[in-house]
Amino acid sequence: MSLFRSTLDVGSAEFAANREAMLDALAALEAEHAKALAGGGDKAVARHRRRGKLLPRERIELLVDPGSPFLELSPLAAWGSDFAVGASVVTGVGVVEGVECVLIANDPTVRGGASNPWTLKKTLRALQIARENRLPVIQLVESGGADLPTQKEIFIPGGQLFRDLTRLSAAGIPTIALVFGNSTAGGAYVPGLSDHVVMVDGGAKVFLGGPPLVRMATGEIADEEELGGAAMHGRVSGLADHVAIDERDALRIGRRIVARLNWRKRGPAPGPSVPPRADEEELLGIVGTDLSRPFDPREVLARVVDDSDLDEVKPRYGPSLVTAWARIHGHPVGVLANAQGVLFSQEAQKAAQFIALANQSDTPLVFLHNTTGYMVGREYEQGGIIKHGAMMINAVSNSRVPHLSVLLGASYGAGHYGMCGRAYDPRFLFAWPSAKSAVMGPAQLAGVLSIVARAAAEARGTAFDEEGDAAMRAAVEAQIEAESLPQFLSGRVYDDGVIDPRDTRTVLGLCLSAISSREIEGVGAGRGDAGFGVFRM
Repeated sequence: MSLFRSTLDVGSAEFAANREAMLDALAALEAEHAKALAGGGDKAVARHRRRGKLLPRERIELLVDPGSPFLELSPLAAWGSDFAVGASVVTGVGVVEGVECVLIANDPTVRGGASNPWTLKKTLRALQIARENRLPVIQLVESGGADLPTQKEIFIPGGQLFRDLTRLSAAGIPTIALVFGNSTAGGAYVPGLSDHVVMVDGGAKVFLGGPPLVRMATGEIADEEELGGAAMHGRVSGLADHVAIDERDALRIGRRIVARLNWRKRGPAPGPSVPPRADEEELLGIVGTDLSRPFDPREVLARVVDDSDLDEVKPRYGPSLVTAWARIHGHPVGVLANAQGVLFSQEAQKAAQFIALANQSDTPLVFLHNTTGYMVGREYEQGGIIKHGAMMINAVSNSRVPHLSVLLGASYGAGHYGMCGRAYDPRFLFAWPSAKSAVMGPAQLAGVLSIVARAAAEARGTAFDEEGDAAMRAAVEAQIEAESLPQFLSGRVYDDGVIDPRDTRTVLGLCLSAISSREIEGVGAGRGDAGFGVFRM
């Protein structure tokens, strides 16, 4: 065994200050999560209950196995926009009849469950997770369709939702629609494109055109039940495979459908799960508010991996990047974790080799971000930092084993890319409240703009406005700081959620279990492909 011996001083003033700052950030985060939980507000919730209906999270709770975890995804979607936090839909991974499934539940208390641009983005991300990890999809449908004032941002890209449902089915990944209320116009195609459809009698309404539209288009007078009620679809159109007597019955039928799927995981079974020897509670005090101050990611790993057991690779070479083998909840993983922020040529080459080794052994990779990017300057440019950074990005881009990313601190510049940022399709990506991500740090970005402006003034032969420059730098720093915050990025669905550091091991364990639903194979594993691209040596 290679036990990591922690040197973290939990009695220090620095640890106490870091912990206090993290708790404050978590309290602010909880207040934002509460907005998503509140749905459309007390009046809308009360009106929904008077109709005898369950809330979306109540439906999910009754659907998943008792006592099993539900990993909610993108709960802060639409944060900072004109739309409600949560984007009027709940998504996540839950266990139904022992099968991990992606769940998508409309929240009808928020403007009738109407889909806005962030609803679409969040839903498409959930379907991507289902496709990449081979997870059955269960949609809990009750939506008034598209938010018409923003249709220009929904209609064109929204067709991907229908495309994805058909492709999931074609890939042998089951899609199930449980319809509790309205699923009209374009939304009618959600049950229409699903493998299994359950409708609640007296509640579900599925039609392309409602009574007013039908009357205007054809002159025909028909009520909602005739056009799209569950009874009609169960007896006449055949769209409904099952008609439930009420919502709880629909959820019961949904569970029985999953139980009959004969679903089996294709990935390796985990080994025994051994808790870390170091206390997970201490994760609160490792990362401070000043991300320019480095921290040892091994201290994080000692509180996340099984038995605090790490086998580090090349510990003396490229020391600002830790590469190590470990297990999390019995699942073998390779870890790449930034130690000192900056990535040099040695770190980039070390990462590329380690990623190749993980692909050779079919081992998932976990990336822990705290990087300001690749090093710049005459010495490093002449030393080949571009080609070495490109080598690392090449390896990350073409790696075929599953990737999981967690942003702990800074994640700036091309370092964000090399450490498998969102654009590189990690299976899951989460952030700590301490994380920040942008093209570069706020002070650096403002400083660059200032230098460029000063050079331009000199070239014109005009006086440089020092006061204006100071105001510009302050404004730019404030803007970039605000746009680097995890709430801002999570609101745009650039991650799958901002998590409590103490939940890191649990969240990664749930993700590792989910990705094992499909085969875990590295580059070239029976595919006949060329493997990695050309490495510039």
